[in-house]
Amino acid sequence: MQMPFDAQTDDVTDEALLIAFGNGDVTAARALTLRLTPRVLAQAARMLRDRAEAEDVAQEAMLRLWKIAPDWRQGEAKVTTWLYRVVANLCTDRLRRARGTRLDEIAEPEDGRPSQDAVLMQRQRAEALGTALSTLPERQREAVVLRHMEGLGNPEIAEILGVSVEAVESLIARGKRALAGLLACERERLGFEDDGS
Repeated sequence: MQMPFDAQTDDVTDEALLIAFGNGDVTAARALTLRLTPRVLAQAARMLRDRAEAEDVAQEAMLRLWKIAPDWRQGEAKVTTWLYRVVANLCTDRLRRARGTRLDEIAEPEDGRPSQDAVLMQRQRAEALGTALSTLPERQREAVVLRHMEGLGNPEIAEILGVSVEAVESLIARGKRALAGLLACERERLGFEDDGS
């Protein structure tokens, strides 16, 4: 039976929308796409550091979600957890294939028109962080990105990565220590000497 999702869908869960789509409701798919695509695109962009590649990954992840919609097993996993895991795997596959090539282009927001100096500093910080992140072991990088850039909790990260919460805590702690060490010599150049960052 098709559920009407033409009205406001903010209070409808991701799972309810996915199940409705699996039962033939295309408006539910539209609502879920609008809700989830920006999140998976942001995750892919942070992992890949390439907007075009991230868009491809986001599209592929959403296509996979639509394919499994009719067979979705209610209550087994959160839709976002499943989707984040798919995005992480797709990004990892692309990074493995592209190993050895450097992608230094980072899209910059033009919203508030920051000063040229601020834009340059932001770019340098993003490049330094991106470079440092790319040197971390794969699991540490994924855990740090999901926790500190995607804002996910450790239990959800554990489910995405297929490890225990304790393993996630360890991965994040080791990743943060490694990043601090890698960026220590860059503190002055990146303008961190005065603000205690």
